[in-house]
Amino acid sequence: MMLNKTILKLLSCLILLQAPLVYAERLKDLAGVQGVRQNQLMGYGLVVGLDGSGDQTTQTPFTVQSIISMMQQMGVSIPVGTSLQLKNVAAVMVTTSLPPFSQPGQTLDITVSSMGNAKSLKGGTLLMTPLKGADNQIYAMAQGNVLVGGVGAAANGGKAQVNHLSVGRISAGATVERAVPTPLGHGNIIQLELNTSDFSTASRVVEAINKKFGADTAAAMDGRVIQVKAPQANDQRVTFLGALESIEVTPAQTAAKVILNARTGSIVMNQSVSLENCAVAHGNLSIVINTDNAVSQPNALSDGQTTATANSSIAITKEGGQLLTLKAGVALADVVKALNSIGATPQDLLAILQAMKAAGALRADLEII
Repeated sequence: MMLNKTILKLLSCLILLQAPLVYAERLKDLAGVQGVRQNQLMGYGLVVGLDGSGDQTTQTPFTVQSIISMMQQMGVSIPVGTSLQLKNVAAVMVTTSLPPFSQPGQTLDITVSSMGNAKSLKGGTLLMTPLKGADNQIYAMAQGNVLVGGVGAAANGGKAQVNHLSVGRISAGATVERAVPTPLGHGNIIQLELNTSDFSTASRVVEAINKKFGADTAAAMDGRVIQVKAPQANDQRVTFLGALESIEVTPAQTAAKVILNARTGSIVMNQSVSLENCAVAHGNLSIVINTDNAVSQPNALSDGQTTATANSSIAITKEGGQLLTLKAGVALADVVKALNSIGATPQDLLAILQAMKAAGALRADLEII
């Protein structure tokens, strides 16, 4: 009897060890409040003070036009037909994001990117640049010294460079001038939007909210949007949202998916991917073409002409591929072990995974990026 109990305990431990670990996540990590979002800002400006590494004005006329327009606004008139040879100025695009609830006077980090043929923005200063939103309204003003995380040097046709020199950052380089209204719902209703559409997760979120705040507090509109009843007073609503975001919810298991990057050969799969029994044969085929250029010289006193000839040789090599049996695997570690046994490169696995999916052996959705 004691032996049977011991065996049952061991089996229970094995089952627990094999069961996948499920972690609860905060609601703020799974969803966001509808309307609370960032807004992209963009502006066109000039960077001055470069050490001869600015735009070549003969190839970037917009830089000269910008300089003339700026000088005229400052009361300096340039005679018509004057040829400006500016080496210390570069035309740039300034980009940033306006966070929700931003107020006038707050500062933002900005990215400064060359749009001409400037060699480097290192040591330059961005002049006052208005940053506009999608509605063409100015929401921030940018200015400051550009910090470039790189270095480069060139001499006598040789060049050495570390990192990118035509893009820089300015910490706290923009000041917010206008706030964007951020409504927190309408009346006593706010809407949550899940980061990933999933009906199971949406139902679990509704269940967790109703359990904490009472029945009929939340209702799922679809697989992404959840409608929640909230207090109308602003201070009470902020307190309510703070408590709402701290609720822990166990999300549903994600759909099995394999991401294939055909450009880099990268392959990423999640823990839900499984594999059925299948057989795979893999072999490499390589074709090498060598060309030997030679000159045919005629004999002396002959009427022949010197001609160039090209002798090409083609070699085709085909490696033998062995048919391998891959056993079914329900865990990601088993799938990885089976794919590694093939001995194929990541580029070869792109085609193998597609063939396995077509054969019904790969239980996952393939997404090629």
